[in-house]
Amino acid sequence: MFAAAALVLGGVFGSAMAQGLSFRHTVTGEDLKVLEKAPEEGRDTEAVKHFLETGQNLYTEQKACLKAGEEAYLVGCSGCHGHVAEGKLGPGLNDDYWTYPKNKTDKGLFETIFGGAQGMMGPHAHTPLDEQLRLIAWIRHLYAEADPSEAGWLSDEQKANYKPFDIKEHEALGEKAFEGECKVSAN
Repeated sequence: MFAAAALVLGGVFGSAMAQGLSFRHTVTGEDLKVLEKAPEEGRDTEAVKHFLETGQNLYTEQKACLKAGEEAYLVGCSGCHGHVAEGKLGPGLNDDYWTYPKNKTDKGLFETIFGGAQGMMGPHAHTPLDEQLRLIAWIRHLYAEADPSEAGWLSDEQKANYKPFDIKEHEALGEKAFEGECKVSAN
């Protein structure tokens, strides 16, 4: 009996410990219960583990990791937010203005995507966590402002090497835009 209780408590507290941060709904402030609601698939990547502890997305500006994010964006987001996040029915996502200021951080943008927002955007808790991080990395890659000083999701090194997204250049590169192996490390 004690062994069963230990397993149950270990699972509950182990999950809580794996998620070092608290994730809150963008509008209501309710706990999103990420590890309870997210599918099992895509939880065990180094990028997801790091993100749940720190709120930092290891996929940001990792060119070889962006293709899956682009695909997810084109399927699930472009209809409302535009082909290159310029905005349509939904707000633009490629500039310095954020309807919800918390979306300036990867944690905030994740909370909005995972939990949903006002208007037509429902929650996307059903999408694997790793896919959501790749999606966020793609959205960040679409940033088109000339000055990256407001891009809080970029590291100082990434800001120094920053170049605004250019759709013509991206299309001309084709698959070469994503060359290499998608490998990330928290170290």
